Amino acid sequence: MPGARSQRDRHIRLITKKGRIAWQKTTGYSRCRLAGTAVGRYKAIIDLKLRARSLPAQQAEVAKAVEVLNRMIRAAKPVSARAT
Repeated sequence: MPGARSQRDRHIRLITKKGRIAWQKTTGYSRCRLAGTAVGRYKAIIDLKLRARSLPAQQAEVAKAVEVLNRMIRAAKPVSARAT
């Protein structure tokens, strides 16, 4: 196998050569994973379906739902402080 033919092969080669963490940083895997987690959280907490019918109303519905999720995340996020 002289060259990696598919994206999967290239990813496996990169993981073998540089390690999993370097592969995640190179490919942006962690950002993709975070986006997937956010969508899953939205679907689980808010709902799978939009109730509004028109596009502007749907956009407003999603914006409000995201605002609520962000508020929930900020409320549960621990505040870290350096011990002196």
